[in-house]
Amino acid sequence: MKQRLLQLIAKTDLVVSDHQVDQLVGYVAMLDKWNKAYNLTSVRDPNEMLVKHIMDSIVVSTHLDGERFIDVGTGPGLPGIPLAIMNPDKAFTLLDSLGKRIRFIRQVTHELGIENVTAVQSRVEEFQPETGFDMVLSRAFASLTDMVSWCRHLPTQQGCFMALKGQFHQHEVDELPEWCSVTEVKSLQVPELEGERHLVILAAKD
Repeated sequence: MKQRLLQLIAKTDLVVSDHQVDQLVGYVAMLDKWNKAYNLTSVRDPNEMLVKHIMDSIVVSTHLDGERFIDVGTGPGLPGIPLAIMNPDKAFTLLDSLGKRIRFIRQVTHELGIENVTAVQSRVEEFQPETGFDMVLSRAFASLTDMVSWCRHLPTQQGCFMALKGQFHQHEVDELPEWCSVTEVKSLQVPELEGERHLVILAAKD
């Protein structure tokens, strides 16, 4: 599995240390093991997880701006865990309402020695952080409108929202609330992943 991941990484410009590769592979191994009992992801094959979960998450790494990030509706820790492994100097809060997912994330961070992740079990609209986040991340979240509406209280004044999407639809932008706008749309290249991937960055209007 490690060789397979190294082959995939070689198709990108990402710089990943041996230790980070070991942590990423360790995460997939734990996800595969827990998945059999807890059904954390619909992707069953660890080799598919390397593409659909690991690579799909870490290609976002070069677009992170700031120090504090929150991954909303993180599920089993995606994209939060892979991004935290890639950016040990940044702080990540992983938020999900399901206890089994948060227990899994806590076990992962404990076993793999990931020290920059805080796992929080809460519904997003009920979570009140003491300080805001530089970026609010979400992968496979509902619509852009739902994301920014439910998470409006999470970014700092200069913070932004970052949605990882498959296809990018203009009608989602047209439906955004008045206070929010798309600042950038980036097309992502994920090695061996079928279908489009986009990064949609949004911010509150001044």
